[in-house]
Amino acid sequence: MANLDNLKQLIFEQKARVGVIGLGYVGLPVACLLANAGFHVTGVDIKQVRVDTINNGISPIEGKEPGLAELLAGVVEKGQLIASTSHDDLTNADIILIDVETPIDEQHIPQYRALKAACRSLGEVIKDGALIIVESTIAPGTMERVVRPLIEESSGKKSGIEFSLGACPERVMPGKLLANLRDMSRVCGGDTPAVSEIMVKFYRNIVEADLDQSDLITAELTKTAENAYRDVNIAFANELALICQSVGADFLEVRGLVNKSPGRNVLYAGAGVGGHCIPKDPWLLAYGVAEKKMDLHLIPAARAVNDSMPQHIMDLLRIALETFDKLLEESKIAILGFAYLEESDDVRNSPSEKLLEILTSLNVNVMVQDPYVPRYQNSIFETIKNCDAAIIMVAHHAYQELDLKAIKKHLRTPILIDGRRVVDPQKAREAELHYSGIGFDSSKL
Repeated sequence: MANLDNLKQLIFEQKARVGVIGLGYVGLPVACLLANAGFHVTGVDIKQVRVDTINNGISPIEGKEPGLAELLAGVVEKGQLIASTSHDDLTNADIILIDVETPIDEQHIPQYRALKAACRSLGEVIKDGALIIVESTIAPGTMERVVRPLIEESSGKKSGIEFSLGACPERVMPGKLLANLRDMSRVCGGDTPAVSEIMVKFYRNIVEADLDQSDLITAELTKTAENAYRDVNIAFANELALICQSVGADFLEVRGLVNKSPGRNVLYAGAGVGGHCIPKDPWLLAYGVAEKKMDLHLIPAARAVNDSMPQHIMDLLRIALETFDKLLEESKIAILGFAYLEESDDVRNSPSEKLLEILTSLNVNVMVQDPYVPRYQNSIFETIKNCDAAIIMVAHHAYQELDLKAIKKHLRTPILIDGRRVVDPQKAREAELHYSGIGFDSSKL
């Protein structure tokens, strides 16, 4: 078995050299926190522009990320964090974290190109005694089926003897990266109990919440189950909103009344579910039992409901346009918000992108605005000028504080579709806007 006593001492003295592969929404803040805790950190990313930006002490992540830019600038200036495009710079690393994307394809099958490439490249350079921790979210069983054999093959070293493996899935969301890393509990799954114990000692340098020791498969399951659970609950909220709208009730009122009952927590409905995690993690959970031929029902159903919400926005748009005898194909439409989350620049699996694809496939003239996404950072009023409808797809604060009378003035046809329920329907009516919102019967106005 690998001798972990030396690594334990290096962690205690904060002399362990740390490598982080992937400097995105997870890897970069993790690297910064570890560097700030006193470790020397080398971050590796395949994007030269991102590496150069980081080495200049500038955060490549747009959107509101409290404290990240200042933290990054500080640790780079002190020489505690260095970014590189070469895995060769991890030769002396004692602990390596893997934080790369793990997407799925159209058949919901994990695409581990980045993970496999990281494992192969890392295997070629790791030293004896290194601890490799995968923080990426992966399907249950991936550590055993993919990660371990790839690193063993490329390194010629034996897992558990010459290197150790751990899985500690991240739990972060844009806008709260540093806070989530500090305050959210983590599962430290090791290939042995001794490895799990060392992982707890290591993460205690940056995590203030619970650090639970477990094994590899439990760590993988916990993260995928967590996001599948949320997806199912969002799907219930979305379907309830559709029911409320159909029968003439207000979803927000029904939600509030239901949640008065102890133990009930109906979530908010919306125009779709985006981000890197929730649209794919339920499929990763399901993929973990693909070989066992289990007949799953709830996870696919929830995914279908949430994926359908941009199409529901389209339905609301068509109905509103018909009120003004407008044809969709001859209309000009404005989409407000392109990120998947408010106050963020993260566009991964954005419902707005799906809506844009639907509209452009019908040759509709579409304008897009988002205060955080660089290619869409134009003026709201310039965007909606002479449009036949404005569709709010993201709950950015800028959209919650819209001057509705000014919106009415700039639109050619006074249609406002609220995919996030950030506008008061009555105030929209007072501004002489034709309002349609998720889970709201506009005929009541």
